[in-house]
Amino acid sequence: MNTLLIIDPQNDFCDRQGTLFVPGAGEDMQRLAGFVREARGRLGEVVVTLDSHPSVAIERPTFWKRADGEPVAPFTQITHAQAAAGEYAPIDSSLLPQVLNYLQALESQGRYKLMVWPVHCVIGAWGHNIHGAVLEAVGEWETQVQRGAFKVLKGQNPLTEQYSAVRAEVPRADDPRTLTNHELIEKCRPNSGVLFVAGEAASHCVAATLEHLFESFSDEEIGRVVLLEDCMSSVTGFESNGKACIDGALARGARAMTSVQALSEIPRN
Repeated sequence: MNTLLIIDPQNDFCDRQGTLFVPGAGEDMQRLAGFVREARGRLGEVVVTLDSHPSVAIERPTFWKRADGEPVAPFTQITHAQAAAGEYAPIDSSLLPQVLNYLQALESQGRYKLMVWPVHCVIGAWGHNIHGAVLEAVGEWETQVQRGAFKVLKGQNPLTEQYSAVRAEVPRADDPRTLTNHELIEKCRPNSGVLFVAGEAASHCVAATLEHLFESFSDEEIGRVVLLEDCMSSVTGFESNGKACIDGALARGARAMTSVQALSEIPRN
């Protein structure tokens, strides 16, 4: 059974009016919609992850203030040392102990430091919605197979970041939504067919999700993963991260190809 994993195909990333627009993402989604239409009779499963946030959360400017009481600008990086020194503080001062613990735990992993992103993908807002072209194409697949795509919401806890759809950067024992999503892993596991991967952004959420999926996949399963490289782009300024995502997947044994080339991986019935 072939599976298509679409990571965060949402308006705030894929539309020029989005608050965290990824250049090239609109064209990515058009190509992806074409792939879904061409391959839909040969896709056994479609999995869609959705960045899903409250408007106030630890990675948002609505959460923070500077030492002088002024707002924190988007794309500001905040470290544990800076927060401990009072350069930045949560607007709700009662959260400071939790925030310091979080920043320390995050940085100890050596993966990320906290980035303050523009407010994006707020649940219920236009920016949270799936890009129209992909929504329509996936809807046609759902009508054909008579069941819905498997949708995964991520990032709902305001006190931890979650780039990966598999688990939060610092999982919280008090919130199962932040813990490892074993159902998602099994939905994506390429037991017999191919797992095609597309979405936004290659530099962040695609990279993090693949990293965590590969932790659970065998080498043989990783070899059946195909990245649709013309259906993913990187956040401006993080293009090297996107390249590292693809290069790292290739080094593990996955493959990368265009959406047109990938159609040859799905034999016609």
